[in-house]
Parts: sequence; structure tokens; C-alpha cells
Amino acid sequence: MRAHEVLQSPHALKRLLQDPAGSATIVRFVRQARAAAFIVQSPETVLSETCSAPRERHESPLADAPMSAKNRRAMAAVMLAVALATLDTAIANTALPAIATDLHAAPAASVWIINAYQLAMVATLLPLAALGDIVGHRRVYISGLAIFTVASLACALAPTLTALAGGRVLQGLGASAIMSVNTALIRFLYPPHRLGRGLGMNALIVGVSFAVGPTMASLILSAGTWPWLFAINVPLGVLALVFALPALPQTARGKHAFDPVAALLNVVTFAALIFALGEAAQRAPGMEVGIAAVVALGFGALLMRREAGHPAPMLPVDLFKRPVFALSSLTAMCSFAAQGLAFVSLPFYFETVLMRSQVETGFLMTPWSVVVAAAAPIAGRLSDRYPPGLLGAIGLAILAAGMASLAMLPVHPSVLDIVIRMSICGAG
Repeated sequence: MRAHEVLQSPHALKRLLQDPAGSATIVRFVRQARAAAFIVQSPETVLSETCSAPRERHESPLADAPMSAKNRRAMAAVMLAVALATLDTAIANTALPAIATDLHAAPAASVWIINAYQLAMVATLLPLAALGDIVGHRRVYISGLAIFTVASLACALAPTLTALAGGRVLQGLGASAIMSVNTALIRFLYPPHRLGRGLGMNALIVGVSFAVGPTMASLILSAGTWPWLFAINVPLGVLALVFALPALPQTARGKHAFDPVAALLNVVTFAALIFALGEAAQRAPGMEVGIAAVVALGFGALLMRREAGHPAPMLPVDLFKRPVFALSSLTAMCSFAAQGLAFVSLPFYFETVLMRSQVETGFLMTPWSVVVAAAAPIAGRLSDRYPPGLLGAIGLAILAAGMASLAMLPVHPSVLDIVIRMSICGAG
């Protein structure tokens, strides 16, 4: 019997289901029939409509069917790009003292190597996510990956701090495009009953990238100079593009139009906010910080007013009317701000005060991220059994204790002493 004839015969399907190898045969028949346009249903739909015995979704013989080769290549491209965007934050933090020394920049000025990346990324994340819904996630992703790759080359060739900061802005823009659509693309690469696996893989890649970033930076700096930290992104970015161009799926496009006014308000609001916070942390003149803060508040108010009545808002401001969501957002912002300050300042402390080498600094920074990557899946399972608010409070308390312990480091701490305190912070 031909594929479509078997699929239209309940008796033939039942006989196949009784055969240990029958599931694989059904999968093959469904693919052949769909390719020939005889049927449009998915394999699960065919089974549920033709077999008299009901099956739970997790009992379907097709639930564990492997991804197609094309989808595997697409997933590899998405994960590689996410890893590059994440690694670039961790690597730059660790290498900041070396870059500042080579470019003859003051530590306060060199911080903009980090700030420029984060400013561009945060300011454009929501507009690019909205753009992906309209023009297609594939276009935004490929454009972002191309920009990130070219910007990495520009950073590697940068002769001055200003040129490097400009390259980092472009890198942040590319990373923002990648991160704004990666989960949307994963939805199209995994069937609904396996979506959790794809999202879990995404979270794992982010955690592992943060964990290995400091160590990778140390290894690269031990063998070469800091430009190689950015140059290594170029071949990896090209490889991701080679995987992505033929494999990434075309996604559905939204019917609503892009709102350029809201996008502009969003960019100015978050750019001014990050600039104000960065300058305040560097003890810039009060007038400069005040102007940036006023700009952020003013444009933020205009953004919230415009988004309040929009049918497809970039920033769903109505969510902030819910106390739980607003408090959770504020808590997350404070937590990540504390971690960000630590990741920027600790490399300088280890190298300039404790006189550690670049390689030692990278390894000393690693325990924090390693513990984060190890604790994240455990925290996810605990959140299914215990209130998230309780877990969050415990985590914040542990983080605060770890930060306090770092502040009370002795004058000449041992490696073990530093590792323990960094691990406590990571656990929080």
C-alpha cells in the first residue's frame, strides 16, 4: 500500500502500532504524504483521528520523533548566535583592565566599553522585537547576526577607545536583534509538546556562556592580545549565517503597522536612563546626570502615554499596574544592577589591588557564573513546588550576604577565600 492509502486505513494504522518499528514507519508515511500534498494534518492529528484507542499527548509514538535536519541546523544557528551575544558581555568584563591599559584609558572611561554594548542592546530590544512581529523574525535575526559579525571585526581593529565604543554600540544593536527574536524562532522550530526542551536549551546556552566567558577570556589573553576576544566572533558569526540562511523558517507576520514614534521614545528613554546610571556610578557632574535623568523621565512618560491605548504596544504598561509584576520587575532590575556593578569592578580590583594576572582574574570571576548555571535548573524545579516570592527572597538574601562578604575581604585574601565568596553570590 502507498503512504496515503495506509494513513487513510484505520486497520492498517492499528497493525503498524502493534509493530515495534511501526511508529517510525508512520512518521515516514506522514512526511511522504504531506510532501505530496495528500494530507495537511500533522502526524499526531492523523493518529488521533484514525485510531479508535485514545492516546495522551506524551504517549504518542511521535512525541520523541527527532527534529528534521533542517530544523537542527536552524537551532544550531540560533544557539550559536545567542552564545556569541552572551559571551561578549562576560568576556569584555574580564578583559576590561587589559583593554584600558593598552588603549591608555582611565578605568572610568573604559567602563563605556561595557556601557555602550548594554545601552544599545537595552534601548533597541523592544523596538526590534516589535519589528520582528511585522517583517518576520528570520529577517531581524539574520540582519542582527550580520551586524554583530561586522561590528566584532570593527572592535578587533579599533585603534582608540572611542572607535572601540562605537563598535560596541553596533555589536549591541546586533545582539539586541538576535535576543529579541530567538525565543520566537524556537517556537517555530519545536512542536508544541517539545517547546519546553527548546526553551530549556536556550536557558542552558545562556547560563553556560556566562559561566565559561571569564575562563575563555583568560585563555585568549594568555595566548594573545585583547583584539582576539572580538576577532574570534567573526568566523563563528559567519558559521552561524551559513547555518541560518538556508534553514531558518519564514514566520507569520503581524497585521499591525510598526510604530516609529513609540520606537523612538523607547530608544531615547532607555538610552538616557542607562547613560544617567552609568555617569552617576562614575561620579560625573550632577548637572550632566540630572539632565539625562530628566530626559529619561520625560520621554518615559510620553512613551507610557502613547502605549496605553495602542492595540499592540511595544511596552505593555498595563502590566505595571499589577503590584506583583511591578515589584518583580523592580527587584530584578536591582538584582541585575548589583551583579553588573560587581562584574565591572571586580576585575579591576583583582588586577590593580590584589595584583593578580589576567589569567588568574578570569578564573577568579568564573565561580560566580558557574554556580549561577548550576543553580538555575534547581531553582526552576523548586519554583514548581514553592512560592516564587519565597525563593526570590531567599536568593536576594544570599546575594546580599555574598556581596557583603566580598566587601569585607581581608587585605591579602587567599584564592579559596575569594572563590567561596564569589560562589555565594552566584548561588543567590
